[in-house]
Amino acid sequence: MSRKTVIGAVLILITLPVVFALIEAVSFYLSNRNNGSIVSSGQKREYLLYVPRSYDRSRPTPLVISMHGAGGWPTQQMNLSEWNRLAESQKFIVVYPSGRADGAGPRIWHVGRGPGLMRDVRFISELINKLEAAYNIDPERIYANGFSNGGGMAFVLSCMLSDRIAAVGMMGAAQTLPWSWCTERRAVPMIAFHGTADPAALYNGGQSWVAPRPFPAVPTWTANWARRNRCERNPVESAVAADVTRREYTNCADDADVVLYTVHGGGHQWFGGQPLPQWFVGPTSRSIDATSQMWAFFRAHRLSRK
Repeated sequence: MSRKTVIGAVLILITLPVVFALIEAVSFYLSNRNNGSIVSSGQKREYLLYVPRSYDRSRPTPLVISMHGAGGWPTQQMNLSEWNRLAESQKFIVVYPSGRADGAGPRIWHVGRGPGLMRDVRFISELINKLEAAYNIDPERIYANGFSNGGGMAFVLSCMLSDRIAAVGMMGAAQTLPWSWCTERRAVPMIAFHGTADPAALYNGGQSWVAPRPFPAVPTWTANWARRNRCERNPVESAVAADVTRREYTNCADDADVVLYTVHGGGHQWFGGQPLPQWFVGPTSRSIDATSQMWAFFRAHRLSRK
């Protein structure tokens, strides 16, 4: 074997991992890229839009806005929640907006005091405007939901876009604003899912590695929402599965129900959806299809014009 042949073989072996890594990076980019953008607050903001084949321009169509967690991205949220599957059969449009990174940090929703929060709210409002201009969106059936940090953003939208958002849903919501921050009095229907073994957004509240301030206890946060919606004080408790219980506050103003599903032993997961690594975020559960339950809740609530 000649010296040139040996050198060539060595170069191939050295460069193959680089080529494979490049192919993998390009493949990841192509399968995770967004398909829409707008300029909001002078910044380019992106989103991933899914319009089902069943969309009928002549019929007002519901819109579901689903927001990723901190460090996530739209395609990840799409795969995690599996909203597209329901969008096709239930005939609604779903959009996955992208949070924005601060410098070299991860994409987040700025659920805290500061200008970033208002920029994120304006982005969602302008995104709704754009989709209403392009599609026959039913203004009484626009819903917002999110995972983790995206669940915190859903709370923000219920306070600041309560004239546009008919109901909100939260999965393992990371609430980093105090309840007293929200001064909106309109009763907004809310459904939440949370695992008792969530290592990030702690079910019983307290300090976590994901945020500098302690999280509120989930049952207390839910009770606060029920008071906001002027519901009956005593909730109705029921068992959904061996590891899932349901707490519902009823007789609320404008029929704005408040529901909490507790997954006992569940981690920081989208229950019933594509699981995240359990070694990192804790166990998932297949006892409940949270996306289907959330859609059933949304479908029962239109925007109140009172």
